[in-house]
Amino acid sequence: MNIAILASGNGSNFEAIVKAAKRGYIKAFIKVLITDKSNAYVRQRAKRNKIKDILIDPSKFKSRLEFDEEVIKVLEKEKIDLVVLAGFMRILSAKFVKRFKNRILNIHPALLPAFKGENAIRRALQHNCKVTGVTVHFVDEKVDNGPIILQQAIEIKRGETLERLEERIHNLEHKLYPLAVKLFTERRIKIKNRNVEIEPL
Repeated sequence: MNIAILASGNGSNFEAIVKAAKRGYIKAFIKVLITDKSNAYVRQRAKRNKIKDILIDPSKFKSRLEFDEEVIKVLEKEKIDLVVLAGFMRILSAKFVKRFKNRILNIHPALLPAFKGENAIRRALQHNCKVTGVTVHFVDEKVDNGPIILQQAIEIKRGETLERLEERIHNLEHKLYPLAVKLFTERRIKIKNRNVEIEPL
């Protein structure tokens, strides 16, 4: 199975998934990184790991749809089976989602449907939530809305700083996301409407 990872920033989840594939935990080929930012640190991670890095500059396209159509072309050329969003800071068009229906994964630093969108960790802290967590889900046409594959909660400690909570959330992401990718590549995820079932080994 061929995997493409789309990322815009630091790329720590990219690194976690690549390492999981290298050690055989994920039995699939991380074929390409696609990014929309020339200075994204994730590109250095791709270079170190000898993974093809393709920059697609949004400023060269008239619309979001045209940009997405170019990404789709690359994914089809690379024969991609699974698209993994790892801090890709763009909302995908309906055409993109339809083309790769139930084959696009995203990770969100909250227990969806709570705190959709940006700054989810900060907002959970500001709301004095007792727990927050991480969600891995399929992508649909709405933001942070697709069927949930995996969720794990963590307790927010009294007096915890944003920086410490972010660190703990990211550490959890680096465990949960490779697991979700592993389950997908082993064809153990079954989906019907919004119901996701994971087949045991």
